[in-house]
Amino acid sequence: MIIIKTDEQINIIREGGKHLASVLYKVKDFIKPGLSTKDLDMYAEKLIREYGDTPAFLNYRPVGAKKPFPASLCVSVNDEVVHGIPKKDRILVEGDIVCIDLGVKHKGMFTDMALTVAVGKISAEDKKLLEVTEQALHVGIAAAKAGARVGDIGYAIETFVKAKGKYGIVDVLSGHGVGVEIHEDPYIPNFGKKGTGIILKKGMVIAIEPMLNLGSKNVMIAKDDWTIKTTDKKRSAHFECTIAITDDEPEILTKI
Repeated sequence: MIIIKTDEQINIIREGGKHLASVLYKVKDFIKPGLSTKDLDMYAEKLIREYGDTPAFLNYRPVGAKKPFPASLCVSVNDEVVHGIPKKDRILVEGDIVCIDLGVKHKGMFTDMALTVAVGKISAEDKKLLEVTEQALHVGIAAAKAGARVGDIGYAIETFVKAKGKYGIVDVLSGHGVGVEIHEDPYIPNFGKKGTGIILKKGMVIAIEPMLNLGSKNVMIAKDDWTIKTTDKKRSAHFECTIAITDDEPEILTKI
């Protein structure tokens, strides 16, 4: 069921989105070689709680999951696409790329956001992957207008990415509604056909999140039952924002 948010709810989501963006950009600036992925998780949780908010992912167990997610921050390194579990012994090194994906619960409402960050100096190929993935996010956001359809978002992202090179668009993962729950209807795929899917309406709040691989689109679940990795071990990038559908341009809610 799609939940249309009231103006009051969107105001709360906007407040939470500012907190979330502030936390995630501070974590981004904190990242450097020699830190563990657990260090990033602990820092993110500390910042969230300083706002009086709650980590949305900590102990989250969606339908079908074998066990709850054991951390506040998803930290996915190199060939890990999403849902990487932070670990004390996973040490970041120069040249890594790391996705930091975070959800926050603020006054009962949820927001969701992700960035992929360079650890020190990275290759030109990886730099372009990050740039194209972030650009694809904003192309998708621009297509998310009242009266358009979910398929228009996916079409815009897919068309943009295909023109940029041979990137694998992960098609078994998607964006989603967000707000009352961390994951709601509708699904927002990163591919699609114009004029298809659910109509976007004012008051809908959605997370758009393209995930692009340097190689194949194919992914697998690691032995920890959470981390999703590329099957060919090539690198992946992921960017995400929570937005509100309005009568005019879409509003990015996860921004400072």
